[in-house]
Amino acid sequence: MPAAVVPISSTHGRSANQAIWSLLEIAPPGSPAVPFGILLADEAGGPPAFRFRDSSSLEALLPEELELEEEQFDFIEYLPEDLAAKGREMGGLGLIESLEGNLSHFLRISDRTSIAYSGDVQSAVDRLFEEHVDATIHKFVTHLPLYGLRAAATKFGEYMDASEEGWVRVPGLRLSKHMFIARVVGRSMEPRIPDGSLCVFRAPVVGSRQGRLLLIEMLDVDDASQRYTVKKYARKGELADGVDREDSIRLEPLNKEFKAFDLTSDQYRVVAEFVQVLAL
Repeated sequence: MPAAVVPISSTHGRSANQAIWSLLEIAPPGSPAVPFGILLADEAGGPPAFRFRDSSSLEALLPEELELEEEQFDFIEYLPEDLAAKGREMGGLGLIESLEGNLSHFLRISDRTSIAYSGDVQSAVDRLFEEHVDATIHKFVTHLPLYGLRAAATKFGEYMDASEEGWVRVPGLRLSKHMFIARVVGRSMEPRIPDGSLCVFRAPVVGSRQGRLLLIEMLDVDDASQRYTVKKYARKGELADGVDREDSIRLEPLNKEFKAFDLTSDQYRVVAEFVQVLAL
């Protein structure tokens, strides 16, 4: 009974993994069902990936006059551990099939939905959780602002106000207000940065820039689509007092199909340093 395929992210030419996911809900008697968690099973097999609310956040969503019984509370507390053990034993697909046939009215499971995803499976689960279970955004704790490259250069290069396009969850990384996300288009930094990738950047760039991957604004380029580039910074001049001082710099691509080029100090501005590609 799989539903229509829902691609949770653009794969930008990268190979996609196929999986199915289901929403688990808690439905105490006399109360509407509350989204509880996401259970995802890769069609290639293996144990499931999942993410659930903690019991305290679940209780906050229930009506004030409704209190969970101790048995129900314990059930919710131990459910993730129990499902993990069963998933290791019977695999993700087997676990979903078992739940579909054996759940009570207190714990419900939705129809399966097929998805295609790339990158880390837990990141896929996190995004499904955010969309279908808990969309709370904790700015610079769980999420970073998404900017267009021009807006990023304005805010982090010139330190002027610029509006973010949205907030994106960034799992597995310690975040700060000096970080942001922008999409990098082009093949010059492949394979490190695939064409179309959402990337995490940090500004300002402190210390020597030698060998770092930097977001550069090329000041003598009028076309906004060509004005910003990510390249490896190669120092040509001398290093003085721990700071790069030179009349020109060399910007090097990682993809050997593209050529390096030089810019003089009046032709560029360093906006930020590349941190990592955001796995989707």
